[in-house]
Amino acid sequence: MRRRLLPQSNHPFGRGLATLAVTSLTVGPAFAQSAARTPTTPIEHVILIIGENRTFDHVFATYTPQAGQTVYNLLSEGIVNADGTPGPNFAKAAQKEASDRTTYQLSPDGQTLYSVLPPAMTDGAPTAASDENPPPFATLAAATAAETLIQNGLPTRDYKLLTTGATGLPSDSVDTRIPNATALPNGPFQLSGPNLPYDSYTASPVHRFYQMWQQVNCSPATITAANPSGCTNSLFPWVETTIGAGSNGKPQPANFTNQTTGEGSTSMGFWNMAKGDAPWFKHLADTYTMSDNFHQSIMGGTGANHIALGTGLAIYYTDGQGNIATPPTNEIENPNPQAGTNNYYTQDGYSGGSYSNCSDMNQPGVGAVVSYLASLPYTPPTRCKQGAYYLLNNYNPGYFGDGTVNTSTFTIPPSPVRTIGDTLNDAGLSWKYYGAGWNFYLKDPNSELGSLYCNICNPFLYETAIMTDAAQRQAHLADVTDLEADISSGHLPAVSIVKPDGLLDGHPASSKLDLFEAFTRRIIEHTEHNRDLWTHTAIIVTFDEGGGYWDSGYIQPLDFFGDGTRIPAIVVSPYSRGGRISHAYADHVSFLKFVEKNWRLPPVSENGRDNLPNPITNSSNPYAPINSPAISNLMDMFDFH
Repeated sequence: MRRRLLPQSNHPFGRGLATLAVTSLTVGPAFAQSAARTPTTPIEHVILIIGENRTFDHVFATYTPQAGQTVYNLLSEGIVNADGTPGPNFAKAAQKEASDRTTYQLSPDGQTLYSVLPPAMTDGAPTAASDENPPPFATLAAATAAETLIQNGLPTRDYKLLTTGATGLPSDSVDTRIPNATALPNGPFQLSGPNLPYDSYTASPVHRFYQMWQQVNCSPATITAANPSGCTNSLFPWVETTIGAGSNGKPQPANFTNQTTGEGSTSMGFWNMAKGDAPWFKHLADTYTMSDNFHQSIMGGTGANHIALGTGLAIYYTDGQGNIATPPTNEIENPNPQAGTNNYYTQDGYSGGSYSNCSDMNQPGVGAVVSYLASLPYTPPTRCKQGAYYLLNNYNPGYFGDGTVNTSTFTIPPSPVRTIGDTLNDAGLSWKYYGAGWNFYLKDPNSELGSLYCNICNPFLYETAIMTDAAQRQAHLADVTDLEADISSGHLPAVSIVKPDGLLDGHPASSKLDLFEAFTRRIIEHTEHNRDLWTHTAIIVTFDEGGGYWDSGYIQPLDFFGDGTRIPAIVVSPYSRGGRISHAYADHVSFLKFVEKNWRLPPVSENGRDNLPNPITNSSNPYAPINSPAISNLMDMFDFH
C-alpha cells in the first residue's frame, strides 16, 4: 500500500480476516468533561474525524449550495457542467507536460499543453479476478464474520460495501470503465458512469512532498492579484507519469512510458455530486457549515499531515534521545532527476528518501522551494531548525502502542516535539485519540488485524513524552469501541480525534468514499441520539490530505512545508446549521487554533502554525488573505447567537 508503512510486510486485507478467532476487546475508561477550563463557547466537546486522500473538487466538484451561499468548485467556475461534461471554461483546468532533466524545479522548463491526457489507469485497486484479491471480502458472509470481530465502526447495513466495487481489471492497467480512457480531453473527467458506479474502487494518485510541490506548479511569473501565490495546479498528470510514488533509489525501469507508474491521469478524476455521488456528504453540506477553503497542511501524504495536526508543523530526525541527528543517506530525499531521465527522482519513495534538511539551501530540492518562497509578495518563514532533517512523507512512528521503541527500517526515531496532548494535559483538559483497530494493534502490531490500524496517523505515537508514560497511553489512546461507549455514557473527552482503519478510511485503491461516509454517519447519528451531549458537541469531518487529486482552489504558501491543496471540511453541530459555506482560509492547524481559542490555551509551541493570525481578506477575493501567512481558527463556521 502506498498510504502508509506498517511494521510488517503482509497486505492488511485478505481472505484470512474472515477466519481469525474472535478476540475480546477491552473498553478503556471513559472521561468526564474536565472542570479545569470552561470553554468560551457552548462547545464543550469537539470530535475531529479524519478520512483519507480526497480534494474538495474531487468530492464537491458539482455541488450547488443553499440559496444565498456561494461555493468555489468546478461547476461554479464553469470548468464542468452539472452532467460532468466539459464546461465553457474547461481550459482553465488544462494540464501540461514539461522537462526537468538536471536539477529539481518547482516550475520546470518547456511546459506545453497536453493534446489529450495520459491514460486513466487502475493502479493497485482490487481486481476481484479471484478470491486472492477481493474488495476486500469475497462474500457478505465473510465480511459479516470479519466485521463482527473487528468492530471498527461500520454499520451492519453497510457490510455489503466491503464486497463490491472491484475493477474487474488487472492492476496498473488502463481503466476501461472510464469512457475514452486512452484519449481523455485535457482537464477533469467524471469517474462515475455505467461501468464505474460511485461504489467503486479507483486508483490512487501520487501524494508525496516534492511531487506535490511540483504538481501545483508555483512560480512568481504567474502571480496575479487573484492568485498571489502563482500556483497554477497544472502539472498533476505529468508528475504522476514521470516519477509517481518514487524511485526508492533504484534506476528508472527499462522501456519507461506514461503507463509505467500505473497511475496515468488518475489525479484528474472527480465524483459527480449533482448526479447522486457522495450523498451523505451532500446532506451534511446542505444541513451544516462547510468550508470551501480548507487545506492540507503539508505537501505530501498521510504521516506528515497527521503529525502537523498534533504538533502544529513537523518533526525531525533525532538520535533517539531528542537531539538533532543526520539520517541514513538512503533516507534523505533527492528529487534531482537521474541522469538521462525526465524528472525521475534520484532518491525518493516509501522505501527511500523521506527527510530533508530544509535549513540548507544546497540540499537537493530545498533551494527550489526556499527560493520560490522568497519571491512572494510576503515573506513566509521556512520554520526549519538549523541542521534538522524533517520527515516529509510516511515513515513508521518511533513507538509501538505499548511504548516500546520501534527500531525497524524506515522509522523516525522518538520525537521530543510537543503535541496538543501536552497542552491539554497542562490545562487539565481531557482528550483521546480513537483509532479503529487500536486494541488489535496494541496486542500485536504485526498481526493481520493489527495492520489495519493506521500507525502513522496517530501523532502521539511519535512523541516521547506521551509514549514513555504508561498512564498517558492508557488514558489517551483508545479504539472506536471506546468512542461509542463514551458517547453512549455521555462521558466524552473535551477533545477527541477519530481515525477509521484501513478498510473504512476512504483511501483510494484500498478503500472507498462510501465506506468513509458510512463510518462518519454512524458516529454523527450516535452523537445526535444522546441529546444532552449533542447540544454541546461539534463534529468536524475532514481528510488528511488531497491524495494527489487535482483541485482548482487557491493555495497559500505558509512555509517550506506547504500548504497543499484544498480538502473537504464540514462542521456538524447545533451551532453550524443552515448549509452555510465558509471561505476563510484554513488548514489542519486551524483545528488546534479552535481548541486553543475555545479553551483559552496557548499555542502548542513557539514554532507552530497555531501562532499565525486569523486571515483578513478584501471583498474582491475572500479566498486569499491579504495578511499572509494566516489561517483561520474556524470560529466563523459557528453561529453562537
